[in-house]
Amino acid sequence: MSNLYFDRYAYKKHIIAQRPSENLGLVITIPCFNEPHLLKSLASIAYCHPGRADVEVIVVINHSFDASDSIKQHNQKTFEEALQFAETYNTDHLKFYILLEELPAKHAGVGLARKIAMDEAAYRLSSINKDDGIIVCYDADSQCDDNYLLELERYFTQHKDCPGCSIYFEHTLEGEFEDKVYEAIVDYELFLRYYVHALRYAGFPFAHQTIGSSMAVRNAVYQRQGGMNRRKAGEDFYFLHKIIPLGNFGELNTTRVIPSPRKSDRVPFGTGKAVNDWLNRGNLDTYNFKSFEDLRNFYTKLNLVVDYNSLIYNWLESIPESLIEFGKTIDLTENIERIKKNSSNLDSFKSNFHRWFDGFMVLKFVHFARDHYYPNYPISKAVEELFMVNNWKIEESNKANLLALRTIDRST
Repeated sequence: MSNLYFDRYAYKKHIIAQRPSENLGLVITIPCFNEPHLLKSLASIAYCHPGRADVEVIVVINHSFDASDSIKQHNQKTFEEALQFAETYNTDHLKFYILLEELPAKHAGVGLARKIAMDEAAYRLSSINKDDGIIVCYDADSQCDDNYLLELERYFTQHKDCPGCSIYFEHTLEGEFEDKVYEAIVDYELFLRYYVHALRYAGFPFAHQTIGSSMAVRNAVYQRQGGMNRRKAGEDFYFLHKIIPLGNFGELNTTRVIPSPRKSDRVPFGTGKAVNDWLNRGNLDTYNFKSFEDLRNFYTKLNLVVDYNSLIYNWLESIPESLIEFGKTIDLTENIERIKKNSSNLDSFKSNFHRWFDGFMVLKFVHFARDHYYPNYPISKAVEELFMVNNWKIEESNKANLLALRTIDRST
């Protein structure tokens, strides 16, 4: 097989020798580093109700060349246990492939491990001409509802134009960890949902969750957008913000991924880091809602523009100071001129503008506003302001507000 993506951009090593089933339609990819509970995650998939298409699960157990001996030994043990699991649970319609990869120190991390698994999935689907086959991202410490496979298949079958989707998730809020861990995960999940809803309130058109354990994409789309990146953290955010602007991006809310709430220091941000930080400080601060009010002003005035020729003067003279000053750091005026030259009308300008002022640019603005205008404050205050502008009932605790947001998100 030869095409531009596999020749120039994909991981060069094809690891699985067995030819895929002609009925393969869905491949779940899992990066795994120094993970104590991989078998629980695999079992959660094995116990799912099957759909019509065959399913493969590709696990990339990985570590850096310069990892400690204890990590290498632990990964070797995990590899052997997972191989045994695969032998026990493989069927004609669900197969687990367990890979052990030692990665170059410079690039080792979750991004490269996820890329290896997703590139292998793309290669296997393409080998049987399944351009519309589904590549799913999952994590080695996550579990799922037993309708997970059925609902993934149903969603992409019913939404033929959907290039990818985020999948509904809920962290566990009680269980084996100390109570403080669950208090921390309440605040962190509340932050994740707050951020997306605040962006939607602002009018940002690409506001979706970007969680590595809870996303899926079609094979052809994955390749056309350059595949997964090799970032050591945030790989999911950067990847999905290449997919979401394509249009018709979806949200699968009829099943559930259940990520672990455990603490971790393996990446500079994300769930584990947030839990660690909360345990050290006893609270979680987040982005001030005023940043999103300024964004709303920014987008509202853009949407009210009717005179294409005087666009810059009518719009930029009246936007909030925080965005005027941020605009100086990104050459806003010059980029708007460039986008105008490449747009045939106002609608195409707005479409091209949002592709440039994308999720990454919005996040940069929010950080700029935090540093220069609106300092972070407690998540409870931020959520209260979000609920007020949406006329949602404000509950008495962060946990109750989180449960309310879950209900809202599940019903979307």
